[in-house]
Amino acid sequence: MAKQVIFLFLMLTCLILISPTEVDCNVVSYGAKPDGATNAMPAFLRAWKAACGSAQAATIYVPIGWYVLKVVEFRGPCKSRVTVKIDGTLVASSDYSALGNSGYWILSIQVNMLTVIGGTLDAKDCVKTDFVDNIKLGNDIVLSRLTSINSKVMHIVINSCNDAMVCNVKAIAPNQSPNTDDIHEQSSNGFTITGSMHQSGDDCISIGPGTTKLYMSNIKCVQAMELGRDATEDGVRNVTLTNALFTGSDNGVRIKSCARPSTSFVGNVLFQNVLIKNVKSPIIIDQNYCPNNQGCPPQSSEVKISQVTYRNIQGTSSTQNAVTFDCSTNINLTCMNKAASSSCKNIRSTSSGLLVSQSCL
Repeated sequence: MAKQVIFLFLMLTCLILISPTEVDCNVVSYGAKPDGATNAMPAFLRAWKAACGSAQAATIYVPIGWYVLKVVEFRGPCKSRVTVKIDGTLVASSDYSALGNSGYWILSIQVNMLTVIGGTLDAKDCVKTDFVDNIKLGNDIVLSRLTSINSKVMHIVINSCNDAMVCNVKAIAPNQSPNTDDIHEQSSNGFTITGSMHQSGDDCISIGPGTTKLYMSNIKCVQAMELGRDATEDGVRNVTLTNALFTGSDNGVRIKSCARPSTSFVGNVLFQNVLIKNVKSPIIIDQNYCPNNQGCPPQSSEVKISQVTYRNIQGTSSTQNAVTFDCSTNINLTCMNKAASSSCKNIRSTSSGLLVSQSCL
């Protein structure tokens, strides 16, 4: 019951508009100047301290304008829910030396019960826009109607978070920009992404190890799971993508794992009601993933992949090879010390390598 109440609250938050009259902490009142030139970081941190320390739920309001921020950390834990309502644009500082080697621009850490509504994040092609990267466990996180542009690497990273929701979020990067994943999620449980639009040079939603109960719906994007970078790594289970549109991308629904030993796995994944338009590889499982084909190991991935369902996938492929299953070279399965068999339906393919079972391909 508690889980259902939290989920209902998150869904309602995606629909609620907060007016400036409901505001507790206006960043301008704390000294922020919306001129696109003055460093607003000290004012934002003062407003955050007041809201985070409030015994009652508090709202931080960012009015229309341009607010320059250097690398900033919003730290918790907070006493109550903090809502950040943004009508303006947060702009990364042009002083590259201020960024250092932090690896992020805006970071929330050890923050539970955080809601961010509206606004634009402009990283100016110089920083990584990790707006939500809960290094310490975070719960009840909501991002709604947020736009992230010009990120150099990943736009939004959600790490180690329970009961999170991303709804009606836009992330935009040049088509050829490398590694500009729009949303990266890992080590999280009970995560929902809905109504989001992505225009990226890389994965629109990348799913990392330790993901459980991920639900994605009404998505316009490119989607992928990547596992097996480390020898010891958590798996991914219970993932659903439904009602999605892929247009002109390199890949559609993709599962990829690095070709090396790993304890990781993928299980119980459903891709359904997906429309494909002019996509190079609409359906792909790649267990020999090796970026740039440099220093590739001689073996296949040891990531276990099972219970993956494709249902009602329609549209057009820009290449003849619309479905690619590049799995590990050796499959050695028996049943009670006897040869096992295979079951295939609606499949037209071939098999190669060592396949110890009766192949249906």
